[in-house]
Amino acid sequence: MKGLILALVLALVGGQKQDLEPVFHTGKTYLYGYESFILHGLPSRGLAMAGVRLTCKLEITYMSHSDHLLQIQSPKLEEYNGFWPTDPFTASSRLTETLAACFSQAFKFEYTDGRVGSIFAPEDCPILCTNLVRGILNMMQITIKKSQNVYELQEAGIEGICQTRYVIQDDSKNNRAIISKSKDLMDCQEKAVKNMGMAYIRPCPTCPLKVRNVKGTVMFTYKMKYDDSGALMTSAMSEQVYQISPFNEPDGAAVMEARQELSLVDIKRTPISAPKTQLQNQGSLRYHFSGELLQMPIPLIRIKNTDLQLTETLQQLVQNNEEGATKEASTKFLQMVQLFRIVTLDQIESLWIQFANDLPYRHWFLSAICAAGTTDTFRFLKQKIHDEKLNIWEAAVTLPLAFHFVTPNKQTLEVASTFLTCPQIQKAPMHRIIVYLGYGSMVNKYCAQTSLCPNELLQPLHNLATEATSKSDAKDMALALKAIGNAGEPASIKRILKFLPTFSPAAASLPNRIHANAVLALRKIARKDPVKVREIALQVFMDNTLAPNIRMVACVVLFETKPGLPTVTAMAISLLTEPSLQVASFTYSHMKALAVGRIPQLYNLSAACNIAIKLLSPRLDRLSYRYSKVIHVGDYSFEYQAGAIWRVYLMNSPSTMFPSDIITKVRGYYANTATDIIEVALQSQGLTKLIRKQNIPFAEYDTYRTLKELGKTLLGWKELPPEDPLVSAYVKVLGQEIASADIDKDAIQQIMMSLTGSSNWQPLVKKVVEEVQRGISGRWTLPAMAGELRHIVPTVVGVPLELSLCGVALAQAAADVDIQISPPLSDNFRPSQLLETKMDIHADIKPKAYFHMIAMMGINTQYFQSGLEFHAEFSANTTMKFDAKINMKEKNLKIETPPCHQEVELAAVRSEVYAISRNMEEIDYEKKSQLLPKGEVPSISNEPFQPSESSSRPGSWKQSNIPSVISKQSSEEAHHHSIGGRFYARNFCRKFESLGCSACLSLKSQNSAFLRNTYLHKLIGELEAKIVLKPVHTDADIDKIQLEIQAGSKGASKVIDVASSGPKEEDETSLYEDIQAKLKKILGIENVFQVANKTRRRKKRIQSKEKIAVMDLWAKPIASPLSSSSSSSTASSADGKEPGNEYKKDEIRQSGKKRGSSSKSSSRSSSGRRSSSSSVSTTSSKICSSSKDHSGDRHCSENTEYSKQQANLPVYRFWFKPADKQDPGREVLNCSISSSSSSVSGEGISRATSQPKFLGDSKPPILAAVLRAIHRNKQPTGLQLVLYTDTQPMRSRIQLFVSSITGSSRWKLCADASAINSHKVSGSLKWGENCQDYQIATQIATGQYAAYPAMQVKLEWPKVPSIVRTTAKWFYSFLPGAAYVLGYSQRQQRGPSHWATLVMALTSPRTCDVVLKLPELTIYDRAIRLPLPFPSSPGTPISKLPSSDRNVFSQATLSVIENLKARCSVFQNTITTFNSVEFNYSMPANCYHVLVQDCSPELKFLVMMKRLEESADLTAINVRLASHEVDMCVSNGLIQLKINGVQAPTDVPYTSNSDASMLISSEKEGLSLKAPDYGIDKLYYDGHRLEIQVAFWMAGKTCGICGKYDAEKEREYQMPSGYLAKDAVSFGQSWIISEDPCAGACKLQRKFVQIEKPVAFEKKAAKCFSMEPVLRCVEGCSATRTVPVSVGFHCVPAASTLSLEGQTRLDQKSEDVVSTVSAHTACSCQQQSCPA
Repeated sequence: MKGLILALVLALVGGQKQDLEPVFHTGKTYLYGYESFILHGLPSRGLAMAGVRLTCKLEITYMSHSDHLLQIQSPKLEEYNGFWPTDPFTASSRLTETLAACFSQAFKFEYTDGRVGSIFAPEDCPILCTNLVRGILNMMQITIKKSQNVYELQEAGIEGICQTRYVIQDDSKNNRAIISKSKDLMDCQEKAVKNMGMAYIRPCPTCPLKVRNVKGTVMFTYKMKYDDSGALMTSAMSEQVYQISPFNEPDGAAVMEARQELSLVDIKRTPISAPKTQLQNQGSLRYHFSGELLQMPIPLIRIKNTDLQLTETLQQLVQNNEEGATKEASTKFLQMVQLFRIVTLDQIESLWIQFANDLPYRHWFLSAICAAGTTDTFRFLKQKIHDEKLNIWEAAVTLPLAFHFVTPNKQTLEVASTFLTCPQIQKAPMHRIIVYLGYGSMVNKYCAQTSLCPNELLQPLHNLATEATSKSDAKDMALALKAIGNAGEPASIKRILKFLPTFSPAAASLPNRIHANAVLALRKIARKDPVKVREIALQVFMDNTLAPNIRMVACVVLFETKPGLPTVTAMAISLLTEPSLQVASFTYSHMKALAVGRIPQLYNLSAACNIAIKLLSPRLDRLSYRYSKVIHVGDYSFEYQAGAIWRVYLMNSPSTMFPSDIITKVRGYYANTATDIIEVALQSQGLTKLIRKQNIPFAEYDTYRTLKELGKTLLGWKELPPEDPLVSAYVKVLGQEIASADIDKDAIQQIMMSLTGSSNWQPLVKKVVEEVQRGISGRWTLPAMAGELRHIVPTVVGVPLELSLCGVALAQAAADVDIQISPPLSDNFRPSQLLETKMDIHADIKPKAYFHMIAMMGINTQYFQSGLEFHAEFSANTTMKFDAKINMKEKNLKIETPPCHQEVELAAVRSEVYAISRNMEEIDYEKKSQLLPKGEVPSISNEPFQPSESSSRPGSWKQSNIPSVISKQSSEEAHHHSIGGRFYARNFCRKFESLGCSACLSLKSQNSAFLRNTYLHKLIGELEAKIVLKPVHTDADIDKIQLEIQAGSKGASKVIDVASSGPKEEDETSLYEDIQAKLKKILGIENVFQVANKTRRRKKRIQSKEKIAVMDLWAKPIASPLSSSSSSSTASSADGKEPGNEYKKDEIRQSGKKRGSSSKSSSRSSSGRRSSSSSVSTTSSKICSSSKDHSGDRHCSENTEYSKQQANLPVYRFWFKPADKQDPGREVLNCSISSSSSSVSGEGISRATSQPKFLGDSKPPILAAVLRAIHRNKQPTGLQLVLYTDTQPMRSRIQLFVSSITGSSRWKLCADASAINSHKVSGSLKWGENCQDYQIATQIATGQYAAYPAMQVKLEWPKVPSIVRTTAKWFYSFLPGAAYVLGYSQRQQRGPSHWATLVMALTSPRTCDVVLKLPELTIYDRAIRLPLPFPSSPGTPISKLPSSDRNVFSQATLSVIENLKARCSVFQNTITTFNSVEFNYSMPANCYHVLVQDCSPELKFLVMMKRLEESADLTAINVRLASHEVDMCVSNGLIQLKINGVQAPTDVPYTSNSDASMLISSEKEGLSLKAPDYGIDKLYYDGHRLEIQVAFWMAGKTCGICGKYDAEKEREYQMPSGYLAKDAVSFGQSWIISEDPCAGACKLQRKFVQIEKPVAFEKKAAKCFSMEPVLRCVEGCSATRTVPVSVGFHCVPAASTLSLEGQTRLDQKSEDVVSTVSAHTACSCQQQSCPA
């Protein structure tokens, strides 16, 4: 037994794993060889890479307990910059010496059971060396689980605590083991990372890891050898890879690869000597970022004398900028920012004293101070503002930049708080707003770095809110809320709730814009506490007592919290009973916008909204423009994991016809982050006051006092609060509000007072003119750092990997402008005097914009840099030097400018990528390699075929017919294929020889896309695109270029003067005495019309030969006074040709029986059509048909027959009937050609539009312009333009001619547009030799399409240049896809190759059908929603369309405007309100009802109405306007009019002579009253019908039975108290005006009632009282007629003392029961007691 037990014990001991933790024994020194290197580049072979390599010897000795010593010997640092792997590493001796100095002493570290503890280093050891030691010791970090060979755990390392997987291969037989471990560097709990400038970029924690554009992993392999007392690490290897994909492309990634190798060399008995100096604890293995200044991604700077270096850098910067070396200037600017980050406040002050008075230096100095963002620079800026050393505009520019770039810490926040109390800041409202908003942004950035935000940081903002509330200062309340919103801290929620009536009843008295600002302040807080903000926003959204715009803002905030399905569903259910259609429309459209989104971060919200909109009524989708909407445009690429959305929130107000609040924002998505790029908001109120007549004393009139007294009789009625005109705007950049402004009358007057000392605008205009007249001269420069983004992570080697991006923007302008005005401005200046002056302007303006962006991936330390560096530049530069003479009285403008004398680069974009290596010890020796190797000269087999020069110029064959002033196009193309075809160059030039210049577009590219076709590889290399203006050498030098424009009657003489400046012909005076004849010859018009007429006669003969005469649907013969040849050609060419064999598959085919026709009628119809004189009259036949022939099938039927068939046909098979083809005296027929013949070939539009009539024969030109180049020894060359117009009652026409001023060229451009009649407009554009080479024509006509009123647009292009065809084909390729995305149907069918037709048919006031026919495609859709209602009725015959004396196009606009105006009508018992709600209500006789009144504080008008007792159909009205009381009634069958109680004749118009006009006149069978200044556009009364139309600006300001004119149809039955009536009868009766029962005829009064029979409420006996009074007969009268009404009741216990006695209001109580009671409508008053 004992033996068995011993065997089992031995077996168990042998089965256990031996200890694998590395052990270093006492008395031994372990010598290791260490090598590590890092390379940065693209994974493709043959591309340049950059990196470093470190090799050294390591000695490790065990001291005591867990302490070990590490001695680094013989370090050697080498740099790599070249093409891997052919080029060698280059030793950096000086940097090696620097490292050897810091490694000269030993390091101590704690090491227990394979885990590294604290690290101790010499006190003066640089952080770089300590981190390199961490990289070495990180290889020795091993966590062993003795019971497992494969396991995962969270392990600490240099990169932080990350998920690590171990695999152990134990070879105990050979006393060896191999340990492998790998880490996912994206799955770390406490990752060592440093971010700068990314506070405004929001990560998405719920997004999957696969969308991350930075991925990293590291793998370790250990070889262990067992010995007697543990395990010995004989070798260790590590390999780390970071993959950076800027565009999230799997194949488009840059790679950082780091490797380490540690191998045991020897074991010695001599221990390492203990360090002589005290070692300091440097922390754990986790990487430590330098507490010193981080090196910017710019060339290294050796810091010696910062004052001198800053002075030299600033001087070089200004010099480079003046010399145009903007790239060098931008680099120097970044170096200056770097230097400012290390200087002291005293040094900055001394530099300021040196450069403050020199403007060029001052601008650069202040911009660099702002970008530095240190405590000292921030304090310096505050001091200068306090000392008033900066003017108001400098402070306005520097403050936002300083607050944006400053590094938020305790010191800078203390300085920022002093800005808030600075007196100089308090004096300037603009600066105060900027500072408070900036302080909020600083708090937000600071608190983003900590889990808990100190309350003392938010206290200044909370104090401002408290103080503003106590003072009732609305502007400060808004500012405090905006600043709190910028801070975005949950600790501010309680403060915000005090401004919301839902949570604080005291806030109900605050303006609505304060409530809206309070809700918007929750948006950023939602990012930290979405649950709390969601609860608040949902309660505000559900609060029906709030204004609609506040609830809509709450909807925006609610959706930004990304609510789940339950919340979205609850919102949808609430919309089903939502009383405000504004809120319902806004929320529904917002849900629809979110439902179609493709953003992964919003996927759950999109899915929830998709479900929610299915619950909602489709009626919300059909609401008009009057209701609030959300417009959403956006897209997302799943391939590149990037996208953007643009949203516009349109929030309408009940008091405006158009949106009062507009918020638009652009948000970008990249990988798993989101950024609000920009947001702009515009909020307005009371702007309608600005569009109406002001200064009318309404409060002094009798009507004002009458309405005040009337309000006391209407229970609970209140006038609307006053609304002063106000426009508020704000701008947010990167989610932070940076500027806000409130513009009202006081603000405008304050600005004018500060500028001119007067509130009148005329002195301001005079002062501006005088300042301009003194001249403008100076140089302005605005440099700014556009941004600085940096992401730094450690590598296993111990050096940082940095991904950084920074940009510099520069805007500058140099101007020298001198303006002379004659005669001088008088003392009593009026702006109209400017129309009588002459101005001479001499200007030399040079604006310039430049942007430089630097991106880096690699090592960036203060000792050395190594990696990839990307530079991108954009520059725009131009010079405007001209002399201008303006004669306002003579309507003449002359501008002269010099020609091109030197090459000017107008715009350019350049980018390049380098592999760079720099080190501080060799600062002047920079290694830089282009990523692509320089190729050798290619062989001829690699060269593409190069066409000859003549064939490479597509326009050369036509150049003989083009004058020299027209651009000559040349295209020079060169492809250079060095290695793999990666170099591309191409130039496009257009020469303007007459102007002496040419414009060239140059494209050059050399990239690595031939390796992998990704966006990253396309950027790798060099790219240049630029637009250059070059001088062109001509035979005669150009002295100057002149443009002269002459308007008015002197235009003709100006052209003649120019033409006469050259050599004159001898007989010119005798032949062309008449000015018009001279002008006609100069322009070459005679040749144009001669050629046109010859062409028409030739085409006439061709048509007569072919015997083709088909009715042209829309080319009408024009009767105009022409020459005999012109008129005959026009008459004969009225008919067009049709292609006969197209559209075969889409023709409309019906049997002859269905058509009701025979071949006989068909032939008769055909013969009629062949007669050119009766091409239109044949449409008068009742029925017609044609057999199949070359012209295609035809189908004609009566309108009624067609209406029966139209429902069975697709919309694109209908035909368009022009309005001017209709004969009003005959029956209307819908007669047309089917789709196979619905187009006309080459001549249709041109015949209808190009009538050979020159307007210059009877009209002088209204405008003439001459552009010419004046040569020294040659005639001027250039172009001349002449514009003619002819306006007649029946038609109007405009003609434009452009030709050369030399006369030798026959090239011309002719444009002609005319309104042929009230239903048709046509136009044409021709150019070429005598305007005959190319032509484009168009025509717009109105008519009918499928029995609906419609408009048709046709376009014809018989011949166009090749570039137009190419562009059209490119655009045409996108049409099918675009139509599919927009939801349009499409059909492939061939048509004429030079025609396009668009038809829009109005099927209802809010919908239309659209059919677009193109040569090979038909796109169509039905019932498209229109943004504005358009008055129409289906089936309206053409004969009833507007008469020809009024243009239908202008009348359409007026019809839309009139249709937008609100109308209220009363006819018998039917009432239609302003909101188009119709209901029935029988008015009690003799009782005046408030039909409509002005409920604004002005109380301008009142309209009352009563039904007369003698007839149920007759009514009487009473209108109160100012001091007028107008009564209209019917007596003895005649309409009677009384004004202020005095009878007035009805046949003579009555006009008031007060401040506001009023006109009463007879119209039809009644009277009309017009008082636009009061808000009544028109009132019509005829005894039976009453119609009232009010002005736009009365929207939301009316009340009465006609409603509030606010589009809220769900709240139409609103009583005077604001309570919603249960039915129409209660609503109508609530607006009855009580009278003295003894003096008036109305015996009805409204009284509170109690339910007669006892009720049991909540199982207890109760008595209930009505919430609103009910109509009852007065005391002493009995009811003879009643009507049931529904009333809400408030119930109290039966024992309650509450009674009806003394009750005036119960609507504030809760509504407990709804019951039906009887309302009295007629009374008998036999027992009424009235005093005698």
